[in-house]
Amino acid sequence: MSRGIFSFYRMRAVMMKEFIQLRRDRTTFMMMLLIPLMQLILFGYAIDTDPKHLPTAVIAQDHSQFARSFLAGLNNSAYFSIDRNVTSEQEGHRLLQEGSMQFVVTIPEGFGRDLVRGSRPQILIEADATDPVAIAGAMGSVSGILESAFSHDLTGPLAGLQGTPDPATVLVHRTYNPEGFSRYNIVPGLMGIVLTLTGIMMTALAITRERERGTMENLLAMPAKPIEVMAGKIAPYVIIGYIQSAVIITAAEVLFNVPIIGSLTLLSAVLVIFIACNLALGFTLSASAQNQMQAMQMSMMMTLPSILLSGYMFPFRGMPLWAQAIGSLLPVTYFMRIVRGILLKGNGFHEIWPNLWPLFIFMIVITIIAMRRYKRTLD
Repeated sequence: MSRGIFSFYRMRAVMMKEFIQLRRDRTTFMMMLLIPLMQLILFGYAIDTDPKHLPTAVIAQDHSQFARSFLAGLNNSAYFSIDRNVTSEQEGHRLLQEGSMQFVVTIPEGFGRDLVRGSRPQILIEADATDPVAIAGAMGSVSGILESAFSHDLTGPLAGLQGTPDPATVLVHRTYNPEGFSRYNIVPGLMGIVLTLTGIMMTALAITRERERGTMENLLAMPAKPIEVMAGKIAPYVIIGYIQSAVIITAAEVLFNVPIIGSLTLLSAVLVIFIACNLALGFTLSASAQNQMQAMQMSMMMTLPSILLSGYMFPFRGMPLWAQAIGSLLPVTYFMRIVRGILLKGNGFHEIWPNLWPLFIFMIVITIIAMRRYKRTLD
């Protein structure tokens, strides 16, 4: 048969060879199936840019029927979930700063009396606007809630208070991001994504590169303990991570005018833990993979949920509970809250501690796993 003529027989032989290789490399084959399936599930079920039932605290200085009707309207809506009653503005501000509450609603003293007199009293709603997308739907629903909240109370002699203008007004205060700039939320969060992508991928190639280049024997012959090999391999990437962070922070302030309120020293200390988490995770994947292709595929399986389920691109509270549970296993989820809290809110150690201790636990656990996965032999 002439080699100059296309042969379906030869093509079939090459095709069968490729199928045999795919069957032998089960990891690659599974990745080809799992990554599209993961994307389908995440985008189809987990992603929601209009979160509902956002945690709301109330400072009720008036307990009239009108105040109760408005709070009932908020709680019955799809957006607000009144989870806590607080007694002071300081406590409400602390809840917003910690991120445990999305809104704080203040009903002023004498609200019912002033409403009956036609004085149009004000209700204050303070929102954590570090993520403006997360609160957009809730803020848009306030006017409708206010319009319908008093419909059953303003009857008889009070019926004249219905209509336009509304019998009360709502003053919205978007804390930490009054202008609603999305870059205030995106740019600080980008630090966590960049460190995750580069940290996991770079170290995921560390051991597999040694194995493929044939230099693994030299590494194994060294009188070095697994923890020493691990520390020596990830140390250069820690420095690279700090350089990347410095570039992002400088660009955030100079190019995007992102306010930097908190302590950069505190952020630098947190960076050590977060970078160590990512590098230890990449080292674990590297020790588990047979070649660089598998290492890259495994790292993609880790980085894709980190982008979609950490609260970087989409509001974390807008995801279903099962997606939030997966996101809570990722170190970038906690680092995202820490870096935004430090830069935008000026959070100190006390405020970031609820998100810092999970990073400690993750770093310790993944380091132990990495050391156990590292093998002292070529088998």
